[in-house]
Amino acid sequence: QLKVVESGGDLVQPGGSLRLSCAASGFSPDLYAFAWFRQAPGKERAGVACIPSYGDNTNYADSVKGRFTISRDGANGTVYLQMSSLKPDDTGVYYCAAEPFYHCGGYTWASFGIYGQGIQVTVSS
Repeated sequence: QLKVVESGGDLVQPGGSLRLSCAASGFSPDLYAFAWFRQAPGKERAGVACIPSYGDNTNYADSVKGRFTISRDGANGTVYLQMSSLKPDDTGVYYCAAEPFYHCGGYTWASFGIYGQGIQVTVSS
């Protein structure tokens, strides 16, 4: 079964930092694009960041630009979402998704075919 597994969610104070990890299970992450989505309480799921299959043309939601960084470990293929200057509005369930040979342009949840179960991130004092 092809899936991705998220880890690293936690409760963090406003202004703090957190790193989420996304590991591939059942497939080689080479040539796959990965994205992070989040669903805040009472809101629809929305894209946060995407890293394409090729190159480093990453894509970020306006609300996280300059604060979040998506990256890929070349050795093991794990994808990370480094989050800093966290705000209460960043609270939500974060999902990782993967799709082969994808560029990330105009990405949506439906652009991907492999999904994780989600992990809770809570930003609160």
